[in-house]
Amino acid sequence: MLIGHIGLWVRDLEAMKTFYCRYFEAITNEGYYNRTRGFRSYFLSFESGAKLELMSLESMLETALETTFETNGMQRYGLAHLAFEVPTKSHVEALTSRLIADGYRCTSMPRMTGDGYYESVVVDPEGNAVELVAQSPED
Repeated sequence: MLIGHIGLWVRDLEAMKTFYCRYFEAITNEGYYNRTRGFRSYFLSFESGAKLELMSLESMLETALETTFETNGMQRYGLAHLAFEVPTKSHVEALTSRLIADGYRCTSMPRMTGDGYYESVVVDPEGNAVELVAQSPED
C-alpha cells in the first residue's frame, strides 16, 4: 500500500508552494478554489511519485492555527517532519547551505544519525521541519 499524499494546512499558500517547488523540484497543478467554502489548494508532485497537498481555508482563525503550529516549528502533536531523500552526503550539504544562504533556519546541521542516515533539518516558511536525508554518506 502507498500513501496517496500528505496534506498540510498553511497560512500562506503561495509562499509554501514556491518553497517546495524551488528547493525540492516539486511540480504543481494549477490549483483549486472552492468559492463556497473559501478553500484553496495545490497538489505538488515530486519525481519519486510522492504528493504534497497544500491547503488553506479562509474561515480558519489565526488563533486556531496558533494552537496547531508551535512557535519553534519542531515538537508538536501531528506532523513531525517531512523527509526528502537525496542521493549523497554532498547533496545534503549543498541544499542545506543553499537554504541557509537564502535565509531559512537550519535546526540541525548535516550529521550522521544513529540509525545510519546522513541528514540535516531545515524549517519551511511556516515552521514545519524538513529533513534532508541521504541513506548512504558515500558520494
